[in-house]
Amino acid sequence: MLEGHRTWVFEQKPVIISTGTVGGPFEADGAIAEDFDLLHADLWLNQDSYEKAHKILFEEACQKAMEKGGIQKEQVQFLLAGDLINQITPTSFASRTIGAPYFGLFGACSTSMEGLALGAYIVNTNGAQYLLTGASSHDTAVEKQFRYPTEYGGQKPPTAQWTVTGAGAALLSNSGDGPRVTSATIGRIIDMGLTDPFNMGGAMAPAAVDTIEAHLKERNIDPSYYDLIVTGDLGQIGREVSLDLFKKHGTPIREDQFQDCGLMIYREGQPVLAGGSGAGCSATVVYGHLLNRMKKGEFKRMLVVATGALLSPLSFQQNETIPCIAHAVSIEYGGEQ
Repeated sequence: MLEGHRTWVFEQKPVIISTGTVGGPFEADGAIAEDFDLLHADLWLNQDSYEKAHKILFEEACQKAMEKGGIQKEQVQFLLAGDLINQITPTSFASRTIGAPYFGLFGACSTSMEGLALGAYIVNTNGAQYLLTGASSHDTAVEKQFRYPTEYGGQKPPTAQWTVTGAGAALLSNSGDGPRVTSATIGRIIDMGLTDPFNMGGAMAPAAVDTIEAHLKERNIDPSYYDLIVTGDLGQIGREVSLDLFKKHGTPIREDQFQDCGLMIYREGQPVLAGGSGAGCSATVVYGHLLNRMKKGEFKRMLVVATGALLSPLSFQQNETIPCIAHAVSIEYGGEQ
């Protein structure tokens, strides 16, 4: 099952039998609105705080996944999930409603694939028949914590990104029909000494490149094996840095093959600066838009590389550099898997 130093190959190929994706008003006006299961017209979701609204996002994503998968919450044996808010309270509070045995994860914006990798490992070893995993973020709650409250109106540089208000959840099983999780490469911390919290893409790009190149080496495959290699939220800056690093290292990844969820979710003209970000970015784009395209036969194999910047408001205030990580999960559908 272990190939190389940090890659798991799943012999049982756990199945993503259903997913649920929920978004906010900015996502409803975005480029892939039709791929969300539910969209909200305002950021409050009829709650009295953005953090409570954030909790609702994840509850609804899990409920949609279970509903589409045809199971009750009592059948879910484990829930693996997280978000960006201090002590991942939105996810933990949502887990009271879901009621499944719970692993709270924090990998910043890499959490979606951290959860999918660990969930697939559990299902692959017959540790569960049904398992939920997912991630979420809320633009206004995250901005308030990591930068400035939106109401403050602080100006942002062009390297900054727009945090996705959204949640994505996937229901994994050891049997059934759907895209299959075939392998995962676990990231290691890469810190290039950057300190700017308004340039997450540039900080995270080396971690994404490190994990992708490790995955290809340990699986002994060429990048052409995948129809699509997609990062979580590098945005425009991080994608360009990654392409430069691939070229420097002699890794033959085509520019059209290498895409980013943060550049897919919003349409041209939305004021997102360098693109989308947040733990909900890769979760909603992968579990909605990309899996829908897979099921339509547009491509058969993709490597999803969710990227995370592991800073906190406190570490930034103490002038710490930004440690980053990326976890890669391969998903295949149709043909030989």
